Amino acid sequence: MPRDEKLIASNKKAYHDYFVDETFEAGIALSGTEVKSLRENRATLRDSFAVVRKGEVWLHNVHISPYSHGNRSNLQPDRHRKLLLHKKEIRYLIGKTKEKGYTLVPLKLYFSPNNLVKVQIGLAHGKKLYDKRDALADRDHKRDVERALKDRARG
Repeated sequence: MPRDEKLIASNKKAYHDYFVDETFEAGIALSGTEVKSLRENRATLRDSFAVVRKGEVWLHNVHISPYSHGNRSNLQPDRHRKLLLHKKEIRYLIGKTKEKGYTLVPLKLYFSPNNLVKVQIGLAHGKKLYDKRDALADRDHKRDVERALKDRARG
């Protein structure tokens, strides 16, 4: 992620549960006080996913809390939000998600350099339990090697 992007929320669990093959940057259609709420970092991507329906991509289960200084114009925090992608990208995603095992998972939510809210979605397929265990073992092994090298360098 370039420096001038401001991260709002990330979905770290997605990399634990899925193999991410490709990523796409999409705009998100927001209304009302949702952008002000996002400026306060009040969003959660946990258990969220994207669906292609009738030639449009929709984001489900993204929780954007109501704006703290808002009034009755605050919208539902868990409503479905439309993602803004090029038609060519949507056609590609339709073809890929029809394949067995592929899903669209939001990876991070951030402000672009020109202050637009963007979502990075990943085309992913699920990991099996043994894949998750292998990933944890690899991470532990790398940590142990780094620690040993650091201790060795000290003296």
